Amino acid sequence: MIDTISTEIAEGEERIRLEVADGIAELTLCRPEKLNGWSWESTRQLGLLADRIRFDPAVRVVLLRAEGRAFCAGIDVTAPGGAITGGSAAERNRNYYEGIRWVHERFAVLARLPQPVVAAVQGYCLGFGFELALLADIRVAADDAVFALPEAQLGVAVDAGGDLRIAREAGAGWAKFLALTGRRIDARTAERLNLVQQVVPPQELEPTARALAAEIAANAPLAVQGIKRAIDSYADAALPAALDRVAMTAALTLTSEDSREGYTAKAARRPPHFTGG
Repeated sequence: MIDTISTEIAEGEERIRLEVADGIAELTLCRPEKLNGWSWESTRQLGLLADRIRFDPAVRVVLLRAEGRAFCAGIDVTAPGGAITGGSAAERNRNYYEGIRWVHERFAVLARLPQPVVAAVQGYCLGFGFELALLADIRVAADDAVFALPEAQLGVAVDAGGDLRIAREAGAGWAKFLALTGRRIDARTAERLNLVQQVVPPQELEPTARALAAEIAANAPLAVQGIKRAIDSYADAALPAALDRVAMTAALTLTSEDSREGYTAKAARRPPHFTGG
């Protein structure tokens, strides 16, 4: 069940923490014991915090980072309310479609912030984690970072637009290569594909990303925000219509027998047997 009503974050239930200082809004994924696994609640909190940032005149740039050894290892399959239900197959499919569209809207709150977003990525950056990082305007990666969109290996489609953003940055061929195989790539390969802009040793990730954020924050806010908006209006022109197709495909695959088989096989540590149903 997705909580679309509450505008608060309960004590002890933080998935993301917001701190503001020196013109920088720091968004920190703060469940390192779960490898910062993503959930519906993570998405809700992301939208809430991004809304708070949007109208804060003290914020000139956002630094998106994570605690622990992973940026985000993908979906947290142990999170409560993970599955969406329905009284019929058609209703369940519709509910998943609306759920994925809701995710897109929350992600868009971050992506469309007037302030630029710098992501600092370490360790696993998989599935939803990779898609989250791709929302940032600039990405800095530690050389131990690993990127992948493994959804097809589980019988589901990439559902938050990560494949579309890879196509924008690296071209359609690489987007298909990564999304259709689920293959992992290292930070240097991601840099070569224009998916990250800088690669540094792990111990230099935080200071490098923070210095970059401070460099942007020191520039004229109206100019910085205007530049971001102009580039996005060109680069993302086809994104809204394509995201609707993504939501439809995600809903179809998330309610399929192949999806059930993919997750069952992963839990059993065996190869999946997909039938196309």
